[in-house]
Amino acid sequence: MTALSVRGLNVVLGGRPVLHDVDLTLEAGDFMGLIGPNGAGKTTLLRSVLGLVRRSSGTVEVEGAPIAKVRQRVGYVPQRHEFAWDFPINVADTVLSGRVRRIGWVRRAGVADYRAVNEALERVGMTDLRHRAVGQLSGGQRQRVLVARALALRPSVLLLDEPFTGLDVPTQELLTDLFTELSGEGRAVLMTTHDLAAAMHTCGRLCLVNRTVLATGPPEKLRDAELWRAAFGIRPGSPLLAALGVA
Repeated sequence: MTALSVRGLNVVLGGRPVLHDVDLTLEAGDFMGLIGPNGAGKTTLLRSVLGLVRRSSGTVEVEGAPIAKVRQRVGYVPQRHEFAWDFPINVADTVLSGRVRRIGWVRRAGVADYRAVNEALERVGMTDLRHRAVGQLSGGQRQRVLVARALALRPSVLLLDEPFTGLDVPTQELLTDLFTELSGEGRAVLMTTHDLAAAMHTCGRLCLVNRTVLATGPPEKLRDAELWRAAFGIRPGSPLLAALGVA
């Protein structure tokens, strides 16, 4: 089943084209790395899919329905600096806030909502810290809270914006295993990352983007050095190509 379909997406910000003619499809169970240089529009692509950034044109569908009608099927993990960590709230309530689209603004959380929170906390290994204030958490713990907050929706599509930035290796490995498990369960996972080597190793599919989609496919099929040169604007013989095994 097609989990996420983006067609003809264009974004203009401040009168400047940021993304153009973006076509992207994720099937259920895909774990795709969205990679490109700084300023390529990766974060803007995620945010425009969600409707947080206005699309100039194009369509976004989740499991065949316009995303505006099924936004609750999409979990989103923003970059850590986008969350207000000084807000006086504990871990469990932060994760519960991820269910607002299902609960609504006037209805109180019910048994199903608290069960979803408990499951999400368990999956990220944060159950024992459920009552701790988020402002007292380490960087890795904060990242796991944001992932749990997205998982509390029980989404069919999970969008991750640079989830490994600034994390220690054990936390990176924990989250990588979790994202792999989620895709194995049939969730579609789309992740922006600057760790190209890790993406080549862990993601089942890659999407090279620089203001538009340049190529998609399994890592072993993206061995043409010219693709990487076009995406990252690097010279022939760049050490990056050798590091990725595409020289």
